[in-house]
Amino acid sequence: MATDNRINFWRRNAKVPGRYPKDTKPKFNNPKSKKACSFHEFARSTNDAWDIEDEEDEDFLVTPAPTSSLPSGLHPTSTHNQQHNEAGDTESRMSDRLAPYRTEGQNLYDVQEEETNCEHINGKVVKSNSEAHLNSSSVRSTLQKQQSLPVRPIIPLVARISDQNASGAPPMTVREKSRLDKFKQLLASPNTDLEELRKHSWSGIPREVRPITWRLLSGYLPANKERRELVLKRKREEYFGFIEQYYHSRTDEHYKDTYRQIHIDIPRTNPLIPLFQQPVVQEVFERILFIWAIRHPASGYVQGINDLVTPFFVVFLSEFVTEDVENFEVAALPLDTQRNIEADSFWCMSKLLDGIQDNYTFAQPGIQNKVKALEELVSRIDEDIHNHFKKYEVEYLQFAFRWMNNLLMRELPLRCTIRLWDTYQAEAEGFSHFHLYVCAAFLIEWRKEILSMIDFQGLLMLLQNLPTIHWGNEEVGLLLAEAYRLKYMFADAPSHYKR
Repeated sequence: MATDNRINFWRRNAKVPGRYPKDTKPKFNNPKSKKACSFHEFARSTNDAWDIEDEEDEDFLVTPAPTSSLPSGLHPTSTHNQQHNEAGDTESRMSDRLAPYRTEGQNLYDVQEEETNCEHINGKVVKSNSEAHLNSSSVRSTLQKQQSLPVRPIIPLVARISDQNASGAPPMTVREKSRLDKFKQLLASPNTDLEELRKHSWSGIPREVRPITWRLLSGYLPANKERRELVLKRKREEYFGFIEQYYHSRTDEHYKDTYRQIHIDIPRTNPLIPLFQQPVVQEVFERILFIWAIRHPASGYVQGINDLVTPFFVVFLSEFVTEDVENFEVAALPLDTQRNIEADSFWCMSKLLDGIQDNYTFAQPGIQNKVKALEELVSRIDEDIHNHFKKYEVEYLQFAFRWMNNLLMRELPLRCTIRLWDTYQAEAEGFSHFHLYVCAAFLIEWRKEILSMIDFQGLLMLLQNLPTIHWGNEEVGLLLAEAYRLKYMFADAPSHYKR
């Protein structure tokens, strides 16, 4: 009933959900107002929701908008979509059963930052009203972020992913050089020992050999060295055969909705990284996702799959780029090189999705099962956190759905995702099974912060915006070590999860 009321509310109002009109600002200086301590209290006190009807999406598509500030080839909806992406609202196509969890609490940060009645700036108390409140709020937010984050060197989002860690260590140590030599030795052998390669890859793959190692571990390339060039040539030709055969059908009645959703989602993919806002890169992603969708009709395209292309694309691009990857102009590469990167990204993403396709079939049963498994696992690992969630009526689905749907890509910087996937590809069931234990370890990592939140609203805001921007190889390594420990301590925990 509450969900129906919220939907009807937005149907009667043409405003974009979660945004205040320009001429009105919310006032939170009522001393009687208080935070919602539980999910039900929060639901009763807010009508906010992120669900926008399909016809509203159509309005965004057909309504002309100024494009002078956008890169050529970028759809006018990208600005609106990027705002939604940054708020974390584009997790996936969910069943009706999941919709209430997705729509609640998405716009909570705006409320939290403005609801305080007074603030301390330079030792003085400033009342929270009018312009003084807005100015002081931004100062307070900046100061809090500076104080909460450790002082560390600025780490690029993509560039030198393997060599740079969060502590600013030198690019190459003696130990790292020794590891690189071992990888080169394994890869140069006539028949690469894949088990040995997985063993060495678990703790991270050197940047120089990561592209070829990922191709091997994903099953895209054979272990036999002599056959690799032939296989690469055949698979790349096969992919572009699909393009010639199917891509023109994107405007057909049967496929236009799929292509439309892909076209909307691509600008949302890592909007803070210039690389992914280049028209030539977005066109590559459109082709990859559309071809995959029509070749997998059981699931088709689902929001979130667009994120899964990016690590492969960056890794295979890094094979030809020694400079700053995140700002590199892909159009400067030879056309054949661009085509090879595109084809390899398609096939490796396809191999990954083959192991987790039930995450994206109708009603996404794979994700629902994994979220339930995470809840059961956490109840055994840390009963205090589990009971804390129950006390304040926080459902695991409200935060962990995105963790499973996007494989933690929305929670971690891209450099960390690539390091994480080194290990996932080294594990026998890294993406489908080991990821569960990584999510559990990731949740426990924030134990202190979670238990310090004593209301539903604060908990949901924390869990949807965990501060990992300064994470690097060091933090990811510790996370993986804890996940490995949990796997062998609680491997039998989610009995329904094992098949």
